[in-house]
Parts: sequence; structure tokens; C-alpha cells
Amino acid sequence: MEFDTFHHAYAAVLRSVAEEPTYRNAPRGNASRERIGVQYRVREAAQRVPVIPARRLNIVFNFAEALWYLSGRDDLAFIATYAPSIRKYSADGVRLTGTAYGNAIFGRDQWRTVVDQLRADPDSKRAVLQIFRGEELRVPANPDVSCTLGLQLLIRDGALHAIGFMRANDAYRGMSSDVFSFTFLQEVMARELGLPVGEYVHSVGSLHIYDPDSRRVDTVLADPATRVDPEFRFPSMPEGDNWPAIREVLLLEESLRAGNRLGSTVDLPEYWADVVRLFELHRRVRAGEVVDEELLHPLPPLYRNLITHWQPRLVAAPTS
Repeated sequence: MEFDTFHHAYAAVLRSVAEEPTYRNAPRGNASRERIGVQYRVREAAQRVPVIPARRLNIVFNFAEALWYLSGRDDLAFIATYAPSIRKYSADGVRLTGTAYGNAIFGRDQWRTVVDQLRADPDSKRAVLQIFRGEELRVPANPDVSCTLGLQLLIRDGALHAIGFMRANDAYRGMSSDVFSFTFLQEVMARELGLPVGEYVHSVGSLHIYDPDSRRVDTVLADPATRVDPEFRFPSMPEGDNWPAIREVLLLEESLRAGNRLGSTVDLPEYWADVVRLFELHRRVRAGEVVDEELLHPLPPLYRNLITHWQPRLVAAPTS
């Protein structure tokens, strides 16, 4: 299957699992519909979100998860702020072992190895970020086994392409955040290498929908937005090495997570300043503070659109 953007891919792939499952099963007692050996291609990898109001995509969590990976951390303190339910996957209540893909990538210094490999040999087939580890299965009742096997990066026709290999993927919930994060990492590396972003291929062993989500899936598939092109496009990351900006964003996120108010972001490129504004928005929502138009207005139209459907009351205030 081939699609122009992930917006187009999400609805089509979700529908295929919902309406034409190959199997029905209940791994660990969780009833689901499933298709196995699924693969699809997204031609514009950077267009990484489904703009479907009924899906109520949490764009703040999407950025938080991708940046958590880029931080190389495995602690709950960061990511559970944006997804509290993720705590149930931690065996010790402090960290995540399988889900912390960034720890696997950066803890073993794989990122630098892959960048160096691609610079030395642009035709290489060896540039792989390995995430799943076989020993994860030897931990009794492990609540957090990596869903992702790895990411392969390839330079072809002057662009950086990526392939995500997953052993399992929840088509309704996890697929949207996984594709967001993997293409985000792809774009960061492309900019670091001075290359345009190419295609993204998503390859899944078990693509499934859990039965409790059936009604939500039906609501999403009935949304008219699944049948039209999105009105707005995802902004492009700045050219060149984005790591200095990423490190600054991570520092600001940590400060905001601690409850401090947002100061100036003038030293950041606008793309990254908008990400920080999203974290400030999240901080204000958590604190019960007013989210004023001054914070919302500078955001790209796509972000405002997604926030409208995720937190409709935030964009209900009149513009100045």
C-alpha cells in the first residue's frame, strides 16, 4: 500500500484491520482483530499526523514522546507527565525498559554510529538502529517488551528514507504516535546529514485493534475528514544540525514540567519555539491556568487545528 501522507495511510490501514481482519485472537486475554505482515509506504514522511477530528490526536504528547526518545532517557518522570497511563507498563514504577526506545538508541551510541556509517558509505544497507533485545522475553511477566524491532535508514536518490520494523502495533492508538516519532527521528537525521526527507515505510508483524476500542474506531472511520485531503501541512524542521535547538527544548521542557512558567524563546528557531509553546500550553492546562490567545496565535494552523479537537475549550476564546 502506498500513500501520499500519513493522514491518508492512517484511515485506510485502520479500516483494513477493522473491516477485513485476518484473525481474531486474545493475546494475554485481550480480545482483538488482527492482520499480520502488514506494510505500507508514506511518500511524504514529514506529513506525519492524521488530521481527523474524531481521532482527537494529542499533538503535545506526540512531540513529548519523540523528544523523550531523542533525550535517550528511560524514566517515567518525563513521559508519564504527558501520558499518565503509561505507568502501568513500568515494572519498578521508575523507568520503562522496552518502551524507552531512546535509551536503546542513544545508550548504545547507535545514532552516532549510523550517522557515521551513512556519511562514509551513502549506499550502505547497514544503517540500523536496533531496539528490541532478545533478553526482554526472558524477564518473567515483563509488562514492557519493545513493540519496535528497529529502524533502518537508507540514502537513495539523494534523500534519507526510513523503514520502521515492528513486531506488533495497535492500529488505533499506537500507530499514530509511532509513525510520528519514527519520521521525526528520520527528519532530525536527514537535517543532520544535510539531506531532504524521503519516504517512510511502516512494516508490522501484528497490526491489531483491541475490542474495547471498536466503538472509537467506528467513530473515526465515519468522520468525513478521512475522505478528504487535510487543509494544513506539518511544518518543516529547520535545515542543518538541529541538535543545539533540541537540547535547549529539552531544558525548557524540564523547567515547564517542574511548574515554571515559560520565559523567552527568542533564541530558538520558530519551529522549535512552537514546540516549547505547546509544552507551555500543556503546563497551563495541568495547572488549571488560562490559555490565552497570545500563546495560541503564533502556533502553525495545523497545531491549532489539532488542539481545537483535542482540547476544544482552549480555542473557544475570541481572537484579539
